[in-house]
Amino acid sequence: MNSFLTIKNESQGLFKDKGSKFLSFAFPIDSVDSAMEHIDIVRRKYFDARHVCYAYMLGCNRDTYRVNDDGEPSGTAGRPILGQINSKCLTDVLIVVVRYFGGTLLGTSGLINAYKMAALDAIENTQIVEIPIERRFTVACQYENMNFIMRLIKDFDIKVLSQQQTSDCRFTLSCRQEFVDAVSERLKGNHLISFEML
Repeated sequence: MNSFLTIKNESQGLFKDKGSKFLSFAFPIDSVDSAMEHIDIVRRKYFDARHVCYAYMLGCNRDTYRVNDDGEPSGTAGRPILGQINSKCLTDVLIVVVRYFGGTLLGTSGLINAYKMAALDAIENTQIVEIPIERRFTVACQYENMNFIMRLIKDFDIKVLSQQQTSDCRFTLSCRQEFVDAVSERLKGNHLISFEML
C-alpha cells in the first residue's frame, strides 16, 4: 500500500427524523489524543445534547479505531458512524454525531439509519484526499559522495528532514513508500554510503 485516503478539512452534516436532530462533525486527526480533544470540545459546546456519539479510525493500515454509543442502545450509534468511515476507506478521521432528542423513540433500525446518514452527510461535505505513505531513512557518506545523494534526492523527490555536515555528511530523509525499493537498491549499489531505513 503506497497511499491512504483521509479528509482534507473539518465539515458538518445534519440529519433529522421524527423531531430528533443529529448534528455531525468530521475532523481530520493524527492521534488518539487529537480525537479526544475534538470530542471534548464538541461535548462542551453541545453540553445540553442527549447524546454525543463518535467513531474514529487512525493509521495508514486502518488498524486503530474506536466507537462510542454514549448511552444509545449498544451498536446503534458508534458502529454505524464507523461503517460510513469504512465505506469510504478513510483513516485519520473522527466523526462525532450530537443528538437532540425530539420526543419520539426511533427504535433500533431508526437510530442506526440516523447515525449512518448524519455521518455520511459530514463526509459528503468535505473533500477526500489521497495521501502518499512516506518512509524515513538515514544516510551517512563522505563529502565526495554529496553529488550522488543530491541526484538521488532529485530523482525520487526525497524530502530532507535534517542534514549535518562535519567530517562526513549525515541526512535524515523521507521518500514515498512506492520508491523505497528503488532508493534502497541505488544506495546498496554505492559501497561508500551507509543507510538505514527507519
